[in-house]
Amino acid sequence: MLRRKPLNDNNASSGRRFVRPAIGSVTLCLITTLYVLLVTNQTFWAKAYVYFITSEPLAFVAFVAGISAAIFALFTLFSAKYITKPALIFFVLVASVSSWFNDQFGVIIDKEMIRNAAVSTGAEAGHLITTRFAMHVLLTGVLPALVIIWVRIIHRPILWKLVYNTAVILACAAVFVAAGTTFYKTYAGVGRAHRDLLDTLNPVVPIASVVRYGIDMQRNANVVAGPLGTDARKVGAVDNGKPRVTIIVAGETARAQNFSLGGYSKETNPELAKRNVVYFPNTSSCGTATATSIPCLFSVYTRGQYNHRKGLETENLLDVLTHAKVDVTWLDNDTGSYNVTDRVSYTYLPPSADPRFCKDGECKDEILVDKVDGWLDKVKGDSVLVLHQLGSHGPAYYQRYPEEFRRFKPDCRSNDFSSCSQEEITNAYDNTILYTDHIVSMVIDKLKARSNSVSGAVLYFSDHGESLGENGIYLHGTPYIIAPAQQTHVPMLVWMADDLAKTGGYDMACLSKNAATGTHSHDNIFHSVLGMMDVSTKVYDPSLDVFAACRTPSNKLAQN
Repeated sequence: MLRRKPLNDNNASSGRRFVRPAIGSVTLCLITTLYVLLVTNQTFWAKAYVYFITSEPLAFVAFVAGISAAIFALFTLFSAKYITKPALIFFVLVASVSSWFNDQFGVIIDKEMIRNAAVSTGAEAGHLITTRFAMHVLLTGVLPALVIIWVRIIHRPILWKLVYNTAVILACAAVFVAAGTTFYKTYAGVGRAHRDLLDTLNPVVPIASVVRYGIDMQRNANVVAGPLGTDARKVGAVDNGKPRVTIIVAGETARAQNFSLGGYSKETNPELAKRNVVYFPNTSSCGTATATSIPCLFSVYTRGQYNHRKGLETENLLDVLTHAKVDVTWLDNDTGSYNVTDRVSYTYLPPSADPRFCKDGECKDEILVDKVDGWLDKVKGDSVLVLHQLGSHGPAYYQRYPEEFRRFKPDCRSNDFSSCSQEEITNAYDNTILYTDHIVSMVIDKLKARSNSVSGAVLYFSDHGESLGENGIYLHGTPYIIAPAQQTHVPMLVWMADDLAKTGGYDMACLSKNAATGTHSHDNIFHSVLGMMDVSTKVYDPSLDVFAACRTPSNKLAQN
């Protein structure tokens, strides 16, 4: 029930009457529930409607009733003096922000997405804060929050309030249970077929994801990485006596679908096509976001075995190389190494603000290539260098490449996709792949130029892919179990100097055939790099080394 009360008697006597509506706390919870469900859950309801309407329309009606009752019960739990307004404002603001990413990008805000957000740089996050985002939050979050602040809540006496609120919550629970039991078979079937059914329910899922992430952080705060591969040793130098040097280019957000090396119609890899690389067209990622994929692919665990805690509590590929007396260096132009480099040499380049490459806290990837010669000058023995790209990270694709790489036009020149056509978005993304093609080719050329002093190899792979609007989904980070192929199908390639291929016993024709016809994944990275560096250890698995089957027997690590 709404009541009106003069805000100020003086104003009333002067002919101006300002009033604050008075409303019961449970009534305010009900109104807020309806607002949140109707305004900030459009993606959720649209998805549920599609999933249910073809199977049993009445099940959808019951689903709406059950979910609405559950949210109303949740909000009513906070119907208490001094708590109601802060809680409802929090729920509205969370739902407002979350709905923007649900509706605009098809993003699901799960625990791993929260992890990604937590480690994002200011520049990276800034690309998502557009004028339209700010207007959305203002209209759907801030203004409703101000209304909640403005109204005056009438609270019942505490005992009567406890009885009344409990009755409301129990009634909601009864509706929820009745809906669930009446159409249980339908809900179970739809849930099994569409595991993303509840993933965009606001504000419940985002809040639960933050809580789960916070618990993980607390639980893992004091984890110390246990030793791995301490028996690692190099099993002989390359026959020519030159140090073995592998440069790993860890790409960002490149999807295999847009690599012309894999058959894409646009020529996005003109330089690499001329450099005798071996391309692996059927490669899958360990995750759909950097915070998962990078630590996973450098770990000893396969995707099925890996989880965040395991990654923290176990040393990784770089540590095993170090145990074998291989010099390891990591140069970063992305958002960090996610604890992978905790025990090796690491340099984060954006703070250098080198005006040749950097602007507004971010740098073009040529800053990585610029450091390669200086690193090579210091190479004395077998060494591995990791170059972590900013690559094709969106939504500001146009900021990832210089003007001379605007080959595909018109290209989207905004970080707000609504202002660009699908063609413009794709063209901008393709230009980032064209620029990555140039970056990797330059790295290869630098090793070629040192052929008299080192035996070099370059391994490139992307951490995950990207959605460009397929099925209404943009960017990345979709839970792996429901992620589209655009986010999990990634490019991978290798280049080897002729002398390394010859003295290392590599059959490049065999490798090319296996690459083209086989199925590969990030699971192969750990063991393949150990194989390339001829590092023998009990944790090495030749069955996961993409090179093992194409090396002469005298060079196979399995014999050592």
